[in-house]
Amino acid sequence: MRLLKDIIYGVRIENVIGSTNVAIEDIAYDSRQVMKFGMFVATPGTQVDGHKFIDSAIDKGAVAILCENLPENLSTEVTYIVVKNASNALGIVASNFFNNPSSQLKLVGVTGTNGKTTSATLMYNLFRMMGFKVGLISTVIYKVHNEEVESTHTTPNALELHGLLNNMVEKGCSYCFMEVSSHAVAQERIAGLNFAGGIFTNITHEHLDYHGTFDNYISAKKGFFDALPKDAFALTNADQVHGETMVQDTKAKVYTYGINTVADYKAKILENQFNGLHLNVDGQELYSKLIGGFNAYNILAAYGAAVLLGQEKLDVLTTISNLNSVEGRFEYLRSEKGVMGIVDYAHTPDALENVLKTIKDIRTGNEMVITVVGCGGDRDKGKRPLMAKIACQFSDQVIFTSDNPRTEDPNRIIEEMQKGVEPIDFKKTVAIPSRKEAIKMAVSIAHTGDILLIAGKGHENYQIIGDETLPFDDMEILNETLKVLDK
Repeated sequence: MRLLKDIIYGVRIENVIGSTNVAIEDIAYDSRQVMKFGMFVATPGTQVDGHKFIDSAIDKGAVAILCENLPENLSTEVTYIVVKNASNALGIVASNFFNNPSSQLKLVGVTGTNGKTTSATLMYNLFRMMGFKVGLISTVIYKVHNEEVESTHTTPNALELHGLLNNMVEKGCSYCFMEVSSHAVAQERIAGLNFAGGIFTNITHEHLDYHGTFDNYISAKKGFFDALPKDAFALTNADQVHGETMVQDTKAKVYTYGINTVADYKAKILENQFNGLHLNVDGQELYSKLIGGFNAYNILAAYGAAVLLGQEKLDVLTTISNLNSVEGRFEYLRSEKGVMGIVDYAHTPDALENVLKTIKDIRTGNEMVITVVGCGGDRDKGKRPLMAKIACQFSDQVIFTSDNPRTEDPNRIIEEMQKGVEPIDFKKTVAIPSRKEAIKMAVSIAHTGDILLIAGKGHENYQIIGDETLPFDDMEILNETLKVLDK
């Protein structure tokens, strides 16, 4: 329980009707979740306008309403706080309600198109291995030290986010590493958070179905760095074209990491094999179990952030050498007959190209590369032909299949992908809408030494078809199918 006047501290208020000296037991932005003596925040929302449910919230016991527009009929028993931006205010009141948890630990955000999950998870595992209690907020899962909480969004809503951070503080966590999605920035889900640092990985073609243009997408990512406080750090990828753009207006202290350019934290790839990476990081040799040049950047980002958070360089590098790969990110297994199977979350053109280039760099040239790939339904259609073109460019055989088709016709999605296939490459492609059958087909044509890439879903253990979410795990299907091949 907190007083309303304390909860709205720091909010840009345009008008107050009623007393702010009232006790608030809970906060909700969904009227169905309003509790007695609670506060209802009416946000415009992306689907439904919360202002339509103010009366319903009051009927359920709300004693305070935070809104952008006052309702026609006002209750004398309710306090109304009028603001210009209710979504932004929700984050601030949530932070105040939970006693500003992000200020009680070191919170580091990671944003970019690819590498967010791997970088955040690497840092979580790194700091845990170094003896700290740590939290993680990622696409795959939320973690409060040892406790796992099912992930709902890459970046949860403001109330859930501040509540989660409060749980971390109560459990003694001193650090939290979180992915910051472009949607979360645009929708102000990170309002009210106090970041100790921010990391930029890269930016490529993604989420244009939501942002409309690539410039808008860049602007959303950049907004995260624009909002960082001056006592925070902004660690950006110096090898990325937009790396400098991201931090040009930030108040935070800027640092860089890179492989191909001058940077504050520098690495050189000495060897890249299926058993891991051999790197030189700031003059020290490092052996990592992670594979691929893209993971060299993830390692470097984690290393740079750890040093900026006050950890000793040698301790950090020693610990990184013991870290395993992240689930669904270049996760691989080898069958008894010597077929290599790789499952990766690559669902953007850039991510797919990175994975396939890594395979190209490691392969001897005698084996066949077979790629199974699809594109999600009800999402950015512009990347579909690009994904297909890249798959054909770096593979000997490509099987187009379903990802999460959602409400779209899987065959139609595949047809749109095939528009990116060069005429000379059509003979190496086949379309199998059933993802399970596509994986089986890939395994059936593989021989000893061949490399199978199952791309797009990675860690996901489900498939969304129509309005149903059905159990489906790429690694599980691949493993079972390879065992049949071995018999």
